Amino acid sequence: MARAIWTGSVAFGLVNVPVKLYAATEAKDIRFHQFQKDTGKRVHNRRVAEGTDDEVPYDDIVKGYEAHKGEFVIVTPEELEAVAPGASRTIDIEDFVELADVDPVFFERSYYLGPADKGAAPTYRLLLEAMADTGKAAIGRFVMRTKEYLAAIRPGEGALVLETLYFDDEIRDAGDVVGDVPKAKVGEREMRIARQLIDSMATDWDPSRYHDTYRERVLDLLERKAEGEEIVLEEPKPRGRVLDLMAALEQSLESARQGGRASASTGSAEASRSGRGRTARTGSKTTRTRADGPAERTTKAAGEKRSGATKGRKQSRARDYGSWPKRRLDDEARRLDIPGRSKMDREELVEALQRAS
Repeated sequence: MARAIWTGSVAFGLVNVPVKLYAATEAKDIRFHQFQKDTGKRVHNRRVAEGTDDEVPYDDIVKGYEAHKGEFVIVTPEELEAVAPGASRTIDIEDFVELADVDPVFFERSYYLGPADKGAAPTYRLLLEAMADTGKAAIGRFVMRTKEYLAAIRPGEGALVLETLYFDDEIRDAGDVVGDVPKAKVGEREMRIARQLIDSMATDWDPSRYHDTYRERVLDLLERKAEGEEIVLEEPKPRGRVLDLMAALEQSLESARQGGRASASTGSAEASRSGRGRTARTGSKTTRTRADGPAERTTKAAGEKRSGATKGRKQSRARDYGSWPKRRLDDEARRLDIPGRSKMDREELVEALQRAS
């Protein structure tokens, strides 16, 4: 079971529900280290005082606010602590609203709320089911890590979900950002076909259909470079402007009716996966760098090929599964749609992926 990041209670009226807060999402960004070009030496960031090369200890750093151009007001940690919101272990419900009335632009981050213990289960279940029956979301405030949050609590599948919200003055006005959208006349025929196109592409929401294809391509690129493979890049295909809106709508509708998706970027994505296009010599030399030592370079001839490139790469990946971190194993199992993957431990995932390869 995941570790709770906040423990407290939800209070509405005279009812108090002891709860624990858990992160509902996790970032899966690919993290890169910084290196000096051509030397392979690690690059580190240091905190130094302006005009010197002296590194400043963290305890000696205070915060400054630019009150006027070039003029800063310095504040100490003690001063900030004096005006910080008081410690609180209660999410005070102020209102119940229709969830559909809350614009998604206000949503910041999602968390799960679970009962603090078995004793809290009856009141927790009561709140969960009552909110599900009424279709309402609870709006309240709470303090976590010295910051006050506005939050919406809504019923999810088997648990309450807490969404931290931006405050009203944090939402930028669309007119100020985008400006006035020029008025344009929309013909009835174009509108009719646009509606038909939307209807033809409409489907039930299934989040498993969508995954980070860019992240997958980056991981594939990194793995291929680590294996010393010559990297082949595609020539980017420029996307032209739509000159004939009606023709583009009709073509898109016909493609959707035939079960496809009209997308100018589809071809480029497939080409990127297949690795066809112009050759970049970056793959002829692979640099392996240890964090605690000098760069070790391994050079392979550009013309050297593995027999059965696609099959060989799959077999190589299967052998390498044992060195993969579990998060990457989970991603690969999800991509290959391996049944029962959510209940597998690391060793079981490795075996299942090797069988699937």
